[in-house]
Amino acid sequence: MVHDRKMSLKSNYIFTIFLMGLLIGCDSQTKKSKAEIETKTPPNGMVMIPSGTFMMGSDGPQARPDEGPVHSVKVNGFWIDQTEVTNAQFADFVAATGYITTAEKPIDWEEMKEQLPPGTPKPHDSLLQASSLIFKPTNGPVDLNNFAAWWEWKPKANWRQPRGKGSSIDGKEDHPVVHVSWDDANAYAQWAGKRLPTEAEWEWAARGGLRDKIYPWGDEDIEVGAVKANSWEGTFPYDNLNKDLFFYSAPVKSFEANGYGLYDMAGNVWEWCSDWYHYDYYKTLKGKTTNNPAGPSESFDPYNPYIAQRIIRGGSFLCNDTYCSGYRVASKMKSSPDTGSQHTGFRCVKDL
Repeated sequence: MVHDRKMSLKSNYIFTIFLMGLLIGCDSQTKKSKAEIETKTPPNGMVMIPSGTFMMGSDGPQARPDEGPVHSVKVNGFWIDQTEVTNAQFADFVAATGYITTAEKPIDWEEMKEQLPPGTPKPHDSLLQASSLIFKPTNGPVDLNNFAAWWEWKPKANWRQPRGKGSSIDGKEDHPVVHVSWDDANAYAQWAGKRLPTEAEWEWAARGGLRDKIYPWGDEDIEVGAVKANSWEGTFPYDNLNKDLFFYSAPVKSFEANGYGLYDMAGNVWEWCSDWYHYDYYKTLKGKTTNNPAGPSESFDPYNPYIAQRIIRGGSFLCNDTYCSGYRVASKMKSSPDTGSQHTGFRCVKDL
């Protein structure tokens, strides 16, 4: 977003608080024969991912420090949603349970201050109302380290009103649900009899059976050839060429599936994983093959030491090579579990 120079110190303060949490073949343990697995009926909307061993992470030119070292991981087979959870699916959950998402609740200052440096003053109550983060393009180039330049903390923004009061998901039932926190995604998964994927499961599935490739489709640059994903084409965050035809989210299945038949494993919206984020976690897995890693026992980010964060994967409609290249299969970001935004959703998995 383009900031008004007269924005109050309080507004800048609350942006800082919330943007710190954003950065927007092997046997299974219980052995099953191949025939036994193949005869299973897939749960509705899910596909089976086979067990396997792969090299997880990246040390390529676009890799960030927390993406390495590359290490060997063994994953059991599992079911995974073919698409991101849609507005229609999430609406069924809400109708059945009466669930209220994080973004629909006023902010609890007593809970929030535990994630901040001791002595942090309480912001004005007007800044603690039910809100979520929405994207607003800038009018020109900005410092890409200043996330507040294109994010706005918007009152009344939530999964039903993705751009704030007056917006709607009418006609977008097949778009991925957004403005869902990790807590919301986890609640849905439990209701559906599923769970959120580990980031190891997510990356193995995103690779689609390909080995040592950059993207779910291979190594061809995202800007070369046919449109491959819903991403930001042009110069982020002010000039979107919109070759993919979608400025914000796209209906699921709008782009070609990967080798496992999964859609939007690159772009569209970031997807929550079950793991805590720890900046140095991959270093603990170096030089060995780890079976079904579930992530670190606690969160640590040297850049946001007071905030516990969970992993998000896959990139979004805002990702671009000039900014994050989040659509690479090894790319990872993180966010606090109680944060939602206009470009974050999820998909679920289920054990075989």
